[in-house]
Amino acid sequence: MSDKKSAGTEDFNIRTFDGHSLIETEAKIIKEIPLEIFLNDKPVATIACTGNHVDELAVGFLRSEGFISGSEDIERIHIAGDTNSIYIYARPTLNPLACERKDSAVIAFSGARGTKSLRDRVFKKMQDDSLIISSQKVFFLMERLLSLAWLHDTTGGTHCSALADSKDVIVSREDIGRHNTIDMIGGYALLNSIDCSDKVIVRTGRVSSEIVCKVWNLGIPLMISISVPTSLAVELAEEAGMTLIGAVRGGRMNIYSHSKRVI
Repeated sequence: MSDKKSAGTEDFNIRTFDGHSLIETEAKIIKEIPLEIFLNDKPVATIACTGNHVDELAVGFLRSEGFISGSEDIERIHIAGDTNSIYIYARPTLNPLACERKDSAVIAFSGARGTKSLRDRVFKKMQDDSLIISSQKVFFLMERLLSLAWLHDTTGGTHCSALADSKDVIVSREDIGRHNTIDMIGGYALLNSIDCSDKVIVRTGRVSSEIVCKVWNLGIPLMISISVPTSLAVELAEEAGMTLIGAVRGGRMNIYSHSKRVI
């Protein structure tokens, strides 16, 4: 659909109770599709998603799973007419083992994978402390993120993540899966040759160890969330050299790791 306010939703006739009576009405429900990802015509994964920005989602997922590492690995992207299948064609010199992994064709609902799978490909601790952010800027970026979450405002059924610099949001993405939104950001950055080493991730939803690993894999040193992290997420953020800020709401926030980047 071309209308931004309709993309990713479907209309359903429902009955709603307003506190006094049942009323017949129409509601926009967040869309869910199974997206099949193929690499060089071989099935890699099926991901439950909303169906928006599927090229970014597929590329970001392949990047986070270690199939590709940069835009130079990609020769062509083909999205099937129904948008339920996407074909990524990689250069012939790509490591052939990447296309022959035993866990290919896995059903990866909402892009979630095991922490070990991601962590095995994360090597370098982020030690650059040149990125500094003020507490006021943290609240500003969170307000900007929430103002851009139009799908959530419409349906109440999505997570949202944004890539930002020290001044403002660069791009935001929404989906039914919180992992998908990070992969979309990763795919966007890869396809647009954006260096993430001085960028910030701003997001809704709980911060799990998988989310930290995906952000670490992108080389992003600072993550801000409206919700709270898990214990393993905090441990991994500390290990990664990542500043993790959570519970950003009501003029308050918690800094769980590497607080020196916040002034």
